[in-house]
Amino acid sequence: MTAAALSPRHPVLADALNRHRSLGVDAALVIAGAAIVALLAQVEIPLPVVPITGQTLGVLLVGAALGARRGAAALTAYMVAGLAGAPVFAGFSGSLAAVMTPSFGFILGFIPAAYLAGWFAERSWDRRSWKAFAGFAAASVVPFLVGVPYMAWILNAVMGASTDLGQILALGVTPFIAGGVVKAAIAAVAIPLAWRGVRAIDRSQRD
Repeated sequence: MTAAALSPRHPVLADALNRHRSLGVDAALVIAGAAIVALLAQVEIPLPVVPITGQTLGVLLVGAALGARRGAAALTAYMVAGLAGAPVFAGFSGSLAAVMTPSFGFILGFIPAAYLAGWFAERSWDRRSWKAFAGFAAASVVPFLVGVPYMAWILNAVMGASTDLGQILALGVTPFIAGGVVKAAIAAVAIPLAWRGVRAIDRSQRD
């Protein structure tokens, strides 16, 4: 095993809000995390197949703030709410039919992405911007590992299109690279700043 895998878990931002480890507070944090992703999903730039949205930024922020398990739970709750009909997906959409859309694979990929962002945060990568950016950039790749093959399957096997690898990459990867870097950078600034705020509050309470 690597040293990172063996390193102990450190508190994340949510632990600063839930010092007594209340299950009720944890549940509220998970619901709030799902709501944040739902809100950012409505920040949308339409594209022919998969739109650019603020969801990935929400995934990074929620995963890092809540930690691996709560972050994954929040994105699972987000997905389940959308499939149940709540208008939480991009364009205020949501239904079981979303499973058959080309973009749904990315929503599936958000769950392990949030887990990975939280895993890095639990190793204190979220305390310094350069390490946070590296962790968030890695987590940003995860939705593509699920979403791009899923999109290819929907387009080719379900919708009957004939798209080759170059076309799939042009539809599901290339348009999102610059935005992914920007979102990782925003999260890498926001989370360490939040930690500074937590430390300032702790100092003021001790004084």
